[in-house]
Amino acid sequence: MRTRRSGGERMFQTLYSYFWWERLWLPANLTWADLEDRDGRVYAKASDLYITLPLAFLFLIVRHLFETYVATPLAGLLNVKEKIRLKATPNAVLEKFYASTSKHPKQADVELLSKRSGCSVRQVERWFRRRRNQDRPSLLKKFREASWRFTFYLIAFIAGMAVIVDKPWFYDLREVWKGYPIQSMLPSQYWYYMIELSFYWSLLFSIASDVKRKDFKEQIIHHVATIILISFSWFANYIRAGTLIMALHDSSDYLLESAKMFNYAGWRNTCNNIFIVFAAVFI
Repeated sequence: MRTRRSGGERMFQTLYSYFWWERLWLPANLTWADLEDRDGRVYAKASDLYITLPLAFLFLIVRHLFETYVATPLAGLLNVKEKIRLKATPNAVLEKFYASTSKHPKQADVELLSKRSGCSVRQVERWFRRRRNQDRPSLLKKFREASWRFTFYLIAFIAGMAVIVDKPWFYDLREVWKGYPIQSMLPSQYWYYMIELSFYWSLLFSIASDVKRKDFKEQIIHHVATIILISFSWFANYIRAGTLIMALHDSSDYLLESAKMFNYAGWRNTCNNIFIVFAAVFI
């Protein structure tokens, strides 16, 4: 037992050493000791990111309150209306097939289900069509999610600009790498990173209960990739470049979410105009 444990510990220690290999993260002739806090200078540390997990759960609580007490009344003001959907009549045979086999039965399945359920082929096809419509997320749910993301991205963009607009590297990109990686971290940069990373953790945690779109798998990959990129830029002390990139992304994200909001509210012209602005900013 001890031998197995010792072998596992050695393997973990080896992987840990390779992961934090200084040549992987830092320029030549520098070590992690050079990035230890001293003389009032503070540097990014991997342990700083632990706080993002409890903050992510706090974001989920704030989101619930926002969607309930802000987004829902806003949807009423913008006249977000639900389409009338006819419900499928209760049918145990069809429901079992729908839940356990397929939501889109083939023609052979439809004919077999017609015999088992006592319904005509046309009635079976209509039942599955109505049953699928019942599972589609409501416009209100979509609007609430878009409202939450719009609010975060807008506030994050404003906060991000406040963090970087008075910094020399905002106007001269050569300043981003001046003295790298011996670049002290500011409290505003710390909180900007923690809040952004916490938000993306919260999106990943809530994706199962959010509106499930066609690009569900791509969304998961996007959130995971974003978390990895933000974390790795923190590990390598790419703080200056990271804050610039996050603010750049936030500058277009809130426009996209606002376009979605107006689309759900039926304001097509407003939606199209905002989307044109979004495309221009994103490009």
